Amino acid sequence: MRSIAVINQKGGVGKTTTTVNVAAALAESGQRVLVIDMDPQAHATLHMGMELAPGELSIYEVLCGKSSLEDATRKIETNLSCAGSHIDLAAAEMELSNVDGRDLILRNRLEEVSEDYDYVIIDCPPSLGVLTINALAAVDEVILPMQPHFLALHGLSKLLQTIHLVAQQLNPTLKLMGVAFCMFDSGTRLAAEVSRDVEQFFEQSRGQAVPWSEAKVFSSRIRRNIRLAEAPSFGRSIFNYAPESNGAVDYRQMADELLMSRGEGESSRRVAA
Repeated sequence: MRSIAVINQKGGVGKTTTTVNVAAALAESGQRVLVIDMDPQAHATLHMGMELAPGELSIYEVLCGKSSLEDATRKIETNLSCAGSHIDLAAAEMELSNVDGRDLILRNRLEEVSEDYDYVIIDCPPSLGVLTINALAAVDEVILPMQPHFLALHGLSKLLQTIHLVAQQLNPTLKLMGVAFCMFDSGTRLAAEVSRDVEQFFEQSRGQAVPWSEAKVFSSRIRRNIRLAEAPSFGRSIFNYAPESNGAVDYRQMADELLMSRGEGESSRRVAA
């Protein structure tokens, strides 16, 4: 099972959009995918057409030991499932503060379903608290969605510090897989300059003992696309809402990059066929 956290402490950069649509693209290609919504805002949950009523099981009950991950998971469509979130999850930060091993709860729960899925993709909250640490301690890889703005570069260093700290103390296998540029406008000089700066930073990190020593910038650029913004309000992925749009094309390409990075591309296309 390949486990990936999608993280950025800044909101509105395409984090949830990337989580849901990459997951949907992988499921479309024949991979068994579980999305875990670790954000109390529950945007990934809503994007996937779920709205949990009071009393329905969510990832909150899983973290608090009141439910198994399997029981809190709902099938969305073929090959795609979701362990949804609810506003109650905001209370987990305080409730878990004095719990022994609180940072490893999600890792232990994931071990129980490791044979059931090919990919687990976790949508993290836009903060660096207990919920995000749980996600980083549970996965092997991190994807960082970014807008191509200079201010985004300042947030990058803070995120890298957090990833490095978790790798040192909780999860030595944790690696930053790469940066995904979202809301990308290839016609602007700013976008090209920021992309180049990030690529150069990763090149300079090659061979260093850091979790981003093998990181890359995804070749797929997620272009600005109104269909991507509209899809969540209908509770659909871009592939169900506007399958021929630029957003669908871009996220399929990004999912292909993920598959090919593990040599899975050909086999998954045969399965999907």
